[in-house]
Amino acid sequence: MENKNKNTFWLFFITFLTSFILGILFSLQVDKLLNYDLLKSNNLPSIYSSEENLNLTKFWAVYDIIKSEYFDSKIIDNNKLLESSISWLVNWLWDKHSNYLNVEENKNFNESLAWDFEWIWAIVEPHPMWVTIDMIIKWSPAKNFDLRSWDLIIKANDISLEWLTLVDAVNNIKWPAWTKVILEIIREWEKNIIKKELTREKIKIPSVDFEKFDNNTWYISINMFWDETSLEFQKAITELKDTSWLIIDLRDNWWWYLISAVEILSNLIENWEILVVTKYSDEKTNEVYKSINSWEIYKWKIVILINENSASASEITAWALKEYQKAIVVWKKSYGKWSVQEPFELGDWSMLKLTVAKWFTPKWINIDKDWIIPDIEISFLDEDYKNAYDRQKEEAKKILDTFIKTKALNLTIDSYKEQNK
Repeated sequence: MENKNKNTFWLFFITFLTSFILGILFSLQVDKLLNYDLLKSNNLPSIYSSEENLNLTKFWAVYDIIKSEYFDSKIIDNNKLLESSISWLVNWLWDKHSNYLNVEENKNFNESLAWDFEWIWAIVEPHPMWVTIDMIIKWSPAKNFDLRSWDLIIKANDISLEWLTLVDAVNNIKWPAWTKVILEIIREWEKNIIKKELTREKIKIPSVDFEKFDNNTWYISINMFWDETSLEFQKAITELKDTSWLIIDLRDNWWWYLISAVEILSNLIENWEILVVTKYSDEKTNEVYKSINSWEIYKWKIVILINENSASASEITAWALKEYQKAIVVWKKSYGKWSVQEPFELGDWSMLKLTVAKWFTPKWINIDKDWIIPDIEISFLDEDYKNAYDRQKEEAKKILDTFIKTKALNLTIDSYKEQNK
């Protein structure tokens, strides 16, 4: 009798365990089928983002299928999968100035905001295989050793940069100061790979510097737009009160600090004239910046130097002076960045940098992804690079001399073009 009860117990236990396991397997299969059905059906459950009509259930359904069915699912890093999904979402905007920075990238970005960071002082951007130089900083090792915008850096100290992330590639180029780095470069129109040996330097760039030329004309170089730039400009122009002629150099100045540009322009454009307009998507928070100056408005005739690395605040400055017929713009078309980015710090110290507004000229023209076309275009010759000859600066002196004689902006432009056909 006792043996019979034991057999009954084990039979019941095995039957229960089998039913339990089958139930789990059945429920998993049902969930899987539901996920497939969700992908095929428009009747998705209500898992919404903050935007009422954006249903994220399909995303999670695909994620679950990948995790359960993908052959190499065991090697999937959930965090990396999430990070790459967020990056793709931002990249889909096709806006090179909007991007997602993970924790490490955000840390490096914040470090790069320091003026005296140790590097070769060139701004690099991702390339499908390597990294490409986007902008060169004045007085930098990159400038002194003739690195140029659009150069492709393929190796640093014999380490290939192929397929590396931007952060990893940059870490092979920079740090520490006073050490050497040998870069291998591919340059358009050059048949062979170029090698450049640079010494990484720790430098601090002044915002503004100036010098006096003949004929009582002056040259001011605005190297960056930062919180102290307008004060440095103000100090400089106190030395220039006896002149009416000025060259302002905005080449390689890609800085974005709008208020400095507004304060500098307020010395040169009459009070209450519009300098720039910041336009937001809702148009309710648009900001109009006008010249407000309680002191003297300088009536100088100006020649402005720009190049393909003149962006943001430089373009605002050049365009306002051009529209108000205050200046002749010389050399090369500008970079074409007339947008405003706002950083959104996320909970894990990562960051979303997003374009939230665009700038418009006093005449409500937006040149974002376009550029300022110079009144007079002057190109460097190959021999200029070899001889460290600043052709643009020297030609700007000649243009200013003509400007002094004619005292007419358009006549000066026409006269120079006629003489230099």
